[in-house]
Amino acid sequence: MDISVVIPLLNEAESLQELHDWIAKVMQSNRYLYEIIFIDDGSTDTSWEVIEKLSKKDNAVKGIRFKRNFGKSQALDAGFELAKGKVVITMDADLQDNPDEIPELYDLIIKEDFDLISGWKKKRYDNVVTKNIPSKLFNAAARKTSGLKLHDFNCGLKAYKNEVIKTVKVSGEMHRYIPVLAKNEGFNKIGEKVVQHQARKYGETKFGMDRFINGFLDLITISFLSKFGKRPMHFFGLWGTLMFLFGTTSAFYIGIIKLYKVYKGVKSILVTDNPWFYIALTSMTLGTLLFLAGFIGELIIKTKSNEKHYTIKEKLNF
Repeated sequence: MDISVVIPLLNEAESLQELHDWIAKVMQSNRYLYEIIFIDDGSTDTSWEVIEKLSKKDNAVKGIRFKRNFGKSQALDAGFELAKGKVVITMDADLQDNPDEIPELYDLIIKEDFDLISGWKKKRYDNVVTKNIPSKLFNAAARKTSGLKLHDFNCGLKAYKNEVIKTVKVSGEMHRYIPVLAKNEGFNKIGEKVVQHQARKYGETKFGMDRFINGFLDLITISFLSKFGKRPMHFFGLWGTLMFLFGTTSAFYIGIIKLYKVYKGVKSILVTDNPWFYIALTSMTLGTLLFLAGFIGELIIKTKSNEKHYTIKEKLNF
């Protein structure tokens, strides 16, 4: 299998036939051995019926149907698990990604030995205020935090070596940061290609402004996980120990000063009237809690299972 095209979708019935025909034309003209994996993420329109019809006419079409809407990351993870191609290409189902880009993406992975190629929609046809400007801010923050010099982290059109998608586990809303996840797993040859962006032909976007807020929150999460995800005690334990030592030292100092003044007969305030007493007590309490958080984090890592965060209702042609 040369190429697996993984396409997550939600209520995109109008575009699926056209998208399939376009991809098939590109694949057949280049004589690729391929499969097209549609993942229906809980659509409420006729998307699944269209996928069923396509799968009956074309054995290269495969379908995965979720019981409900679980999110794009979970849809990609399900597709990645079953993809067999040497190169795995992801794209959105709304016809805004151009299948004509596939041969060049394939060559960059196979001939130039890239681990991952991320698309860059240099010229966009989205709303400037609600999408373009927030997207630029988001990508600038992602570049600064991750160290990856990509212009468009959230572009749906990407190409991967098969071993990359079998190694990286995508969950939550981390599909935006697959290049970062790949880098954290040791795949360092990550490139970028300018791709053609097309105006939406059917329906409406499924993402609102809230995705950028969630994106920034996820960026903080992945930044932390990339450094301390496999060793939480190194973060929580360090700060917990420092705070506990600060609190303990302060408490001893307050106690020693109080005893010294009592011994000398010098009038002094009660320990509980000293604001430093409460600062020391708070520091010791927070230090203990942080240390316990690190310890519990280590236990979770040692015992966690790789459970799936989605439920598949049915599959086609697998």
